[in-house]
Amino acid sequence: MSPNYETWSKEELIARLTELELRVKAGPKHRSVKRGPSPRGGRPFHFKDHPLRKIAVKFCYSGWEYNGLAYQIDPTPLPTVEEVLFQAFAKGRLVDAKAGLDGCGWERCGRTDVGVSAAGQVVSLWVRSALPVNDAKPLVESSEPDTATREPPGQSFTDPQTLDIFSDADNGDSEFPFLDIIDEPPSNSSAPPPRTEELHYVSILNRVLPQTIRVLAWSPVSPDFSARFHCRHRHYKYFFTSHDLDVSLMQQAANYLVGEHDFRNLSKLDPVKQITDFHRRIMKAEISPVEGEGENRVYVLDLMGTAFLYHQVRHIMAILFLVGTGLEPPSIIPTLMNADGTEPPPSGSPLPIVDRKPEYQMADGLPLMLWDCAFADVDVRWQTDDPRGSGEPGSGTGLYHQLHSVHQRSLVHTTLEAHFIVAAARYHPPPSQHFPFSQTGLTTSTIPLLTDKEPVVLGVPLGGGTYRRGVKYVPLLSRKRLDHVDVANERWRNGKGSRRSEKIIIGSSVADDE
Repeated sequence: MSPNYETWSKEELIARLTELELRVKAGPKHRSVKRGPSPRGGRPFHFKDHPLRKIAVKFCYSGWEYNGLAYQIDPTPLPTVEEVLFQAFAKGRLVDAKAGLDGCGWERCGRTDVGVSAAGQVVSLWVRSALPVNDAKPLVESSEPDTATREPPGQSFTDPQTLDIFSDADNGDSEFPFLDIIDEPPSNSSAPPPRTEELHYVSILNRVLPQTIRVLAWSPVSPDFSARFHCRHRHYKYFFTSHDLDVSLMQQAANYLVGEHDFRNLSKLDPVKQITDFHRRIMKAEISPVEGEGENRVYVLDLMGTAFLYHQVRHIMAILFLVGTGLEPPSIIPTLMNADGTEPPPSGSPLPIVDRKPEYQMADGLPLMLWDCAFADVDVRWQTDDPRGSGEPGSGTGLYHQLHSVHQRSLVHTTLEAHFIVAAARYHPPPSQHFPFSQTGLTTSTIPLLTDKEPVVLGVPLGGGTYRRGVKYVPLLSRKRLDHVDVANERWRNGKGSRRSEKIIIGSSVADDE
């Protein structure tokens, strides 16, 4: 019968340990058995054995490092944000990797394209919980057990039959190497007490994520919560410099965006979605200074709306840039929104109907940021793992210091680039400035020719230091028009859409036969 060590005094326990140590040193028959490394993954990890809960996660990411937000089935030149984020959830054993995004009920708030960043993106999903079982249940259960190399931070297991405490007993690192020979089971064992603290989701994820993706906070949500459909409004920011631009004219044009309008001519048509209603409501369209001075002063367009169409913000910025240079009047905004003749004119003169989109290039994606996704207070309660700022890695002040260091390094890069311009200006003077017309007094017909009688190549800003260059500017309303929305949608239905439907029907028939 095994002795009950719980009743022993301190002196008796020390004597027992000394006796066992002497037995180890006495002869070869008492040598400890060398143990190999513990098998990868330790004990099998079954998600069905753990409670789940639904949460929302708020995070930021540097868009220029990724091939957009949305997970892609086909290979992409760069990883997508959702691909990297989901892998972090799986590595932390918060979701079942085998079940995929659908298995955890993954929903995003707002989709961002290649190169576009976010400071307040939100996804909702079902994750593993450390708290007692509640009414949260898994959506999809994987048929095979999963394994991992270790327990995620905040999770502990004290089962003596599965906890390997002897893996380093033979390498001299253990304080009591002789304990390796003890084969007496404990006299009593019990399950660990139930946890009262939730897993540290922010810290778990930030430990395995690259620094270009940072989880900021998480919130418990109801089982029917949707990051997409419960969002009250989305707030985008687009940053630009005032070089070649009249910001006051841009703000005058932006004022027309507020309210509910038809934005078919200020977005990119995606026939796959078969959208027929292009009315969206803009709550705020305000341009304000951020930092700097002179022509290099940085401004930001704050655009807030209940929902947005595909590439809507970048199309709006492209038109505002044309207005800022003087190539288009501010009234071009309500004119492009007058798709069916119902847009009120800014003056007494009626607006022309523009039911088909003119061809023009949208603004660059680098300066665009999804700043925030807003939810009702009853739906989310954002929290972190480090509310007192103790400096835990990946959370609280630790996370702040990481982002602050990145910002400081960026400021140094900006200063270096500015000095490159100063050095170059000694030998290469800056070219003549033609924009904005409101300040130079020029028009497209009065721009002087070069010394060799060649026309000047104009650089129309597209944001992010990019330009569309050409010697002749064609007004928007005089340009070639794209097909009407109804025509484009019907062409897709009769073409790719029809072939896609046939594949789905064939695939369903094969599945039924099997």
